[in-house]
Amino acid sequence: MEGNARPPRCLVTGATGYVGSRLVPELLAAGHPVRCMSRSISRLREFPWIDDVEAVAADAQDLRALRKALAGVDVAFYLIHSLPRGDDFAETDRRAARAFATAARMAGVRRIVYLGGLRPADGDLSAHLRSRSEVGEILLNSGVPTIVLRAAVILGAGSASFEMLRHLTERLPVMVAPRWVATRVQPIAIPDVLRYLVGCASLSTEVNRTFDIGGPDVLSYLDMMRRYAAAAGLPRRLVLRVPVLTPRLSSLWIGLVTPVPGRLARPLVDSLYHEVICRERDITEHLPAFPNLIGFDNGVRLALRWVRDAKVAASAAEEHRSACDPLPTDPGWTGGTLYEDVRERAVSASPKALWRRVSAVPAWFEGRRPASIGLRSRPGALGAVSAGLAGVVRRAGAVLGPWHVDDVEPGRLLRIRSGAPLPGIVWLELGVRSGTVPAVYTQRAMFHPYGLFGHLCWWATRPCARILLTGLESGVTAAASMERRPVTDQPRDITTLTGTRSPH
Repeated sequence: MEGNARPPRCLVTGATGYVGSRLVPELLAAGHPVRCMSRSISRLREFPWIDDVEAVAADAQDLRALRKALAGVDVAFYLIHSLPRGDDFAETDRRAARAFATAARMAGVRRIVYLGGLRPADGDLSAHLRSRSEVGEILLNSGVPTIVLRAAVILGAGSASFEMLRHLTERLPVMVAPRWVATRVQPIAIPDVLRYLVGCASLSTEVNRTFDIGGPDVLSYLDMMRRYAAAAGLPRRLVLRVPVLTPRLSSLWIGLVTPVPGRLARPLVDSLYHEVICRERDITEHLPAFPNLIGFDNGVRLALRWVRDAKVAASAAEEHRSACDPLPTDPGWTGGTLYEDVRERAVSASPKALWRRVSAVPAWFEGRRPASIGLRSRPGALGAVSAGLAGVVRRAGAVLGPWHVDDVEPGRLLRIRSGAPLPGIVWLELGVRSGTVPAVYTQRAMFHPYGLFGHLCWWATRPCARILLTGLESGVTAAASMERRPVTDQPRDITTLTGTRSPH
């Protein structure tokens, strides 16, 4: 893009998918006007960027609808793939790619950008990779200048290949694995994929070819599992290789031990039977200003920070998000496991009285039970405890006994995190919903397990935890309901520490 020329207008197909939903905000940040295409506009309305884009409904095989969607578009991102469900998925992909190529040419589109899969050097392709390769060839021969980026495993919460790696490694300290664990792969972090995609929007229309893209590390799947375990703080994984697991059996086994659907696991496993590494780095000749690519270990840490870094949580404000984080619109099996105990109870007390009891809970955990939320507490004593609490919470990373304050929104929400040595992270989120009469007390306990022992710990301690959480719910709501007169020594405002929110 030269001089003061306007940024190209972009169409993103597959905008509700993993890559598309993360590409849209990157294009907007780069100044591109963006139009998003989906079969259902209602799906697009689930995304936070919907007010900043133009939304159109179109089926990828409907030529008339595609021409309308592509009208006035400079660069079209084609991010559509069918999942293998029988023998017709390749034909479905073929028809959609041909219709899109025809519509783009008729609409005068200047550039198509397509994200496909890396091809193995021996040319032996799985049905999944063969279909992606064929789509790329159709677009390259469309008469519209096309760039095909080919990537292998994409690192980031929400990526099906990364989630399969995550769940296999975390849930199985000892794994019986087929021969594909020895296959070499060149993974790439999702922020780098997005930088390549955005950069392609401004390349010269003289470029019409494929580019291999990958991160700096070439690893076997076994290496990735062991390095994931190290980055996640898990013990070294023991893997016993066996030659008898076919791709079908492998995908069924993955569907059994992980929440990744078998229909997604099968094409991923098929691809892992072939070595997929970059055979050229020509993209650097066209996008030379790229910073250093993210390595595997850093890519994993970025994907894990959502639950491992207590200052970042899944419902956080948009400005705190990273492309490596899960989105609320991702499938429920993405972003790691999060066990929850959620409760609500209407309380015959004012929102202010209820908040006083909620804000005193951390002091109660420190051992000041009678003066904080106990049923015999006095308003004066409560005010003194809460005022002291406010001073502690103002310090970033405040520690209250075994608990750390993660987030406070005065009058509405308090989130604390356990600092006890546990096989996972425990959060307790307490809140007041005041838009109704009477006020509603909300309580949400969350546990993110580390490895198989963490999962076992959750289920083993669940009965006792339910009793404790029921007692906390009853204690807070009963104490708030029994408060008969206003408190004169109110605690000062508790300053929000992070502005972040809880995972999922």
